[in-house]
Amino acid sequence: MTIFFAILLLFLIICAIAASFSKSLLNTILIFMSYSLVMSVIWILLESPDLAITEAAVGAGVTTVLFLVTLKKIHAIIREEQKEEENE
Repeated sequence: MTIFFAILLLFLIICAIAASFSKSLLNTILIFMSYSLVMSVIWILLESPDLAITEAAVGAGVTTVLFLVTLKKIHAIIREEQKEEENE
């Protein structure tokens, strides 16, 4: 069990570093969502199901949806797709 816990903690560190260095806003949001999901699994392992449910619902669910809606409203997703097409 401690090996699984260590792997999850390592994944959290990797997600935090990857979100910091990511150039794409959409990729950063997806990394943040995976960070929240792994954190909710860690809360389950620490026998705190109320925090796990809250982390999964708010961190991975509501916050991700709000970030995606914000990106859509400011047209950031479209700009990134156009940049990728121009580079090809």
